[in-house]
Amino acid sequence: MKTLALLFLAFACGCAAPIRFRYETQKNPPNRLWIAEINLADPRVQVRVAPGGPDPDGPGPWQTTLMAPTLIAARENFDLVVNGDFFEARNVRDAEGAKSGYRANQWASAVGPAMTDGIVWSVAAHPRPCLVVHENSRITIEPVAHPSADDRQVISGNVMLVTNGVAVPQTNHAKHPRTVAGLNARHTKLTLVVVDGRKPGVAAGMEYSELATEMIHLGCDTALNLDGGGSSLMAARDGASRAYRILNQPTDGHERPVADVLGVTIRDR
Repeated sequence: MKTLALLFLAFACGCAAPIRFRYETQKNPPNRLWIAEINLADPRVQVRVAPGGPDPDGPGPWQTTLMAPTLIAARENFDLVVNGDFFEARNVRDAEGAKSGYRANQWASAVGPAMTDGIVWSVAAHPRPCLVVHENSRITIEPVAHPSADDRQVISGNVMLVTNGVAVPQTNHAKHPRTVAGLNARHTKLTLVVVDGRKPGVAAGMEYSELATEMIHLGCDTALNLDGGGSSLMAARDGASRAYRILNQPTDGHERPVADVLGVTIRDR
């Protein structure tokens, strides 16, 4: 059973806005989803990838430093932000809540390809599912190992969830908080979804097959899974106060510093 509500938030600027936000609750199992639908046909929309802090070791193995998504968003003037690539941080093991070792300014590297404004700053040994913004502003979801000269922005996930409107079979059935990106068949709508999880009785999280079903329901022809768990976050900027509001409830109890983000700016506002 589902309850669906369209949110008329200040930063959504009404029903004609290039970004529409929705909040969805589910039962059996319980779940909470934040959904942002971005109209890519609107010329004001700009989608970009942004790393955290500066490269700490030049030609060494680390590419950036961890930074809170809302701070990256403020620096880049994003109106909407979600976490991006899976990442590794120096001398940190994955944990959450009070046990989380992720802190701002830790040396980090993306696990997969990453490109910002035509500059490649991470590659992969083998192709991984990526969201790609091309030179002509067309956005695709496709396998990438090394971004090409035609690419401008690249961010990567770990698995494809939907291809040609059909759910991709999965063998991993673990439920976790999730961050997902999908495109419709005409590549005119980008759908970003953040699913809360690890909250018994409130939000169980989703497995990959459940995510695929949800993205198809939302009209996606292709979709990929981005980093999740304690990193999952969606935040939006209030149109009046210009302050960022974190929409979901990250499992650390606060936003986790990350290696990079996917951001959306509505220009000429």
